[in-house]
Amino acid sequence: MESGRPFRAVFADTGNEHELTYEYVGRLHERTGGPKVEVVRADFTEALRRHRDYVLREWPKQGIPHAIVAEAAALHEPTGIPFLDLCISKGRFPARMSQFCTGELKEIPITTQIVGPMLRRGPVLQWLGIRAEESRNRARQRRYNHHESGAVIWRPIRHWSVDDVWAQHRRHGLRPNPLYAMGMQRVGCLPCVNCRKSELRAIADRFPEHIDRIERWEAIVSAANKRRAATFFPAVTDPMDTEHPGEYARIRTLVEWSRTTHGGRQYGMFFEHQTGGGCSSDLGLCERA
Repeated sequence: MESGRPFRAVFADTGNEHELTYEYVGRLHERTGGPKVEVVRADFTEALRRHRDYVLREWPKQGIPHAIVAEAAALHEPTGIPFLDLCISKGRFPARMSQFCTGELKEIPITTQIVGPMLRRGPVLQWLGIRAEESRNRARQRRYNHHESGAVIWRPIRHWSVDDVWAQHRRHGLRPNPLYAMGMQRVGCLPCVNCRKSELRAIADRFPEHIDRIERWEAIVSAANKRRAATFFPAVTDPMDTEHPGEYARIRTLVEWSRTTHGGRQYGMFFEHQTGGGCSSDLGLCERA
């Protein structure tokens, strides 16, 4: 807006977002004077159909009981939740080393639904608001490059610090997404498969219904794959289980672990539910009444 260029603002809805994020995106144009944010959603109807056909055709050949095959096949119907539909079609949840969610839920729908049609009318410059400090992978990305779609990708705030981001908000009188002040490091997906231990604890304390949702999704994705197991976070040795080491940790167990101190065995006595002031944000933001 400062540069005076006409532009389109786009949000890829994964279906795993917080209600405050939906409200923030839906009203952002009112607060900035910019264009209304367009929302795109990935559609996995065809992917689910193909995988259901595979389940019905191949699983019986592998000796998988008919009841399991029938239950899994029945779950391969679109739920209307892109994140869940993606996980059912893949038979698993994404992970740090296999982060297919970004491409499938954000890059592809934005490219096919927005960028592609625009390219038929002329050149497209696609702005991405990512910063080098956010991760090693993002630090390796150049400030601009040509995308395989034909668009030019530009990362204008690649070199910005967190302080630079909040300074820009203050410059335009724009308050950040309130989730940041509540201890969230990431507000795209809540929770994200890459969220920190402290962030998981904050989500469980403030938004237990989101933990309930992930628990339901774990049960659905487990029933939809032949291993009959799926965990939202990468399958690791259960940090709370000393009697049966090696079992995979589900969301409830990891929430309990998130309340422990270093080592995963002892609960913190002095850091939980204290009265008085303090700031739960690691990004330099404090909550307001």
